[in-house]
Amino acid sequence: MSASALPAVTPEAPVLLREDGAGIAVLTLNRGPARNALSLALMAALQAALDAIAADPAVRVVILKGAGPAFCAGHDLREMRANPGREAVEALFRACARLMLTITRLPQPVIAQVHGIATAAGCQLVATCDLAVAADDARFATPGVNIGLFCSTPMVALSRAVPRKAALEMLLLGEPIDASEAHRIGLVNRVAAGAELDGTVREMALRIAAKSPRVLAIGKEAFARQGELALEQAYAYAAEVMTRNMMLADAREGIDAFLQKRPPRWEP
Repeated sequence: MSASALPAVTPEAPVLLREDGAGIAVLTLNRGPARNALSLALMAALQAALDAIAADPAVRVVILKGAGPAFCAGHDLREMRANPGREAVEALFRACARLMLTITRLPQPVIAQVHGIATAAGCQLVATCDLAVAADDARFATPGVNIGLFCSTPMVALSRAVPRKAALEMLLLGEPIDASEAHRIGLVNRVAAGAELDGTVREMALRIAAKSPRVLAIGKEAFARQGELALEQAYAYAAEVMTRNMMLADAREGIDAFLQKRPPRWEP
């Protein structure tokens, strides 16, 4: 990993960034006492870290996790009430939208490692990440309806990650679901015992990091774009993407390696 491309952080920073080996970057939300609520400072730090990662070709996969007892409790309600003016609120949600779009458009796959709670914008983070693994005691909710603030922005990611009625049940009832239900509806990919969460996520990240980073970036972008197209347009677009993909040296190397029954050697 190109350390010079990544921002330096201190132990007190709102987001911690470290290399976990084999091209894996680990981002840790670092407001544990506040359940990693998404303050403006935390979102700005996370945005800066993701921007740096996007520009670093040595990073092949990202793990997003939380310090302390929870993954993320959503927006910082105390900060929101202290700055109730329209301009401040608009700036907050613009920053959040930019952050979620950055995760979606990041060339590298992002895995959410979820423990404790993931509520409101924290649940939005999980739904936005490409993959998610949850501890078996994790809980998920979009509870804004209970406090007079419908989870409209979390709804965007949630409704694209789970079936319509499952999303509406979470949004309209505002009640938490457990990890097994989150897995059943497709909000998370896997559930692991708490003691095995780190190892389960790292093993998944290592398997992804072993793939061609160029092909991963092509595939992640294509997956997002084709989902916005009608069926016939999606096939036309996907055919063009596969044609470009086939022109890459990594595609030729991967096919040759398969035919020769040897591990592929991706370009650095």
